Amino acid sequence: MFQESLSHTGHVGVTDYSLSMPHIEANDAAIDAMRALDPTESIVMLNLLKFRDIALDGFGVDGLTGGQAFRQYGKLNDAEDVKFGSEPIWMGVPKNTIIGDEDWDLAILVRYATRQHFINKLDNAKYREIAQVRHAALQDSRLIEMSQLFPAS
Repeated sequence: MFQESLSHTGHVGVTDYSLSMPHIEANDAAIDAMRALDPTESIVMLNLLKFRDIALDGFGVDGLTGGQAFRQYGKLNDAEDVKFGSEPIWMGVPKNTIIGDEDWDLAILVRYATRQHFINKLDNAKYREIAQVRHAALQDSRLIEMSQLFPAS
């Protein structure tokens, strides 16, 4: 029976984003939990991104695809110097969700020198303004804080 469950003969299920609640804005309770942890610890943020077909109007990216608008968000982060010690360490296109049924357009790992760097970024008025472009680009997303276990730092 278990072996049969590993065999797939039909269409692979993928999340229907029109039926689900998107996650684009930061969760205040999670940010508060971050604030309670060691501010000097180095962290890596896992970003899972699903782009809109067309970015939302009114955020300076009118007429662009979600992917194009997200690239503009990245350029604005660089131009306005709101990186706060962030360093993208890996970026790729997700291919197959082996466990679960989510479908992402882009995955990015971003290292922050310290947790406080990330919190300072979220608290920065200029970054919050630029983050509206991120919101316009995305249909859904996940942003997961991670601490390194291996290899030991």
